[in-house]
Order: sequence, then C-alpha cells, then structure tokens
Amino acid sequence: MKFFALSATLAALAGSSLAQLEVLTPGGDNLWWVAQSDNVITWTCKTSPYTNFTVLIANSDPKVLVAPQAFIAQQNNFDCSELITKDRVNMPVGTGYTIQLANPFNETDVYAESKPFEIKPLGSTYPASSATPTNGGSATSSGSGSATATDAAVTSSQTASGKNGAVSLSASSGLAAAAFAALGFMFA
Repeated sequence: MKFFALSATLAALAGSSLAQLEVLTPGGDNLWWVAQSDNVITWTCKTSPYTNFTVLIANSDPKVLVAPQAFIAQQNNFDCSELITKDRVNMPVGTGYTIQLANPFNETDVYAESKPFEIKPLGSTYPASSATPTNGGSATSSGSGSATATDAAVTSSQTASGKNGAVSLSASSGLAAAAFAALGFMFA
C-alpha cells in the first residue's frame, strides 16, 4: 500500500511540473518582430495552468522602456496565440525586448517571460516559419521510475542505435494526480 502512495505522489509531482506556461514567439535570435507592423505572440496553451493573463512588453534598457508596459489586459489562454496589430504595440527599433505573461491582478507576478528578442526596422522580413516553434504542448523527461495514476501515461523512446531507457511521463491533469496521491496517503 505504501508503494501505491509513493507512486501516486510521484505522478502528482510529475503532473504539476509539466503544467507550465512558456512564450514560444517572439524570442531568441531567430524570432524577432518588425516595427510598425503586425506581429504574433504564441504560447504553450496546452500545458498552461492559467486560464488568462496580462500581456506586457519589457526592455532591459531603461532608456527604451522604464517598466514593463501592458498591452493586453486580459488574454484568454485557450487562444494559444494573438495577432498584435501595429497600433497595439509601437516600440522603437532595438534589442533586449521580452514579452511577459503575468497575473492580471498583479503584473509583477510574471508567469512566463520570452527570451530576449529584437524589433527590426519597418520593411524587414519576418522570421522564417521553420524557425517558429510549434504549440504541441508536449513535455518529455529522461530518467527511470514508475507511476500509477489514471491520468498518467508512460511511454518509452528508442534511438536508431537501440534502446536508451528514456521515459516520457505526461499527465493531463496535475490536480487529479495530486488528489489521487492524497487519497493514497489517507489509505496507507
């Protein structure tokens, strides 16, 4: 019975660690915005534990932007991306920009922040579509172990050279796994 409780606890922890929010675009060297143009934000909506958030733009240089500036007060997570028109965000050309997804009631509580990106001059080309990450919402992890939960699925992966022992654990609901773990402790 104690093994059951331990397994359920591991499943709960794995489920909660997989539930995360990340900004996919823009961010990094190959994912920039173009000034005075329409641009797009994408995020990992399938793994986000939040139903909505405020979207802000920030810059590491206080001469460009003293503090993060909100441009979407309340964005629904299930949208997975948002077209940002040139009238919504009109920042000068430069580097060091980041997009922040934050608590709508406390903008200093940042849920996720993009990698730094550049805003290129008007007329610049957009990043190649092949540089844009997909919003698959999947997460994998290497290691070994076992878990028993109704919402968890364990799969193993193989490389061309043979078995590598990597295991992927995905949970559709960390909350359900946590409740399952709590029940396991109660009956242990």
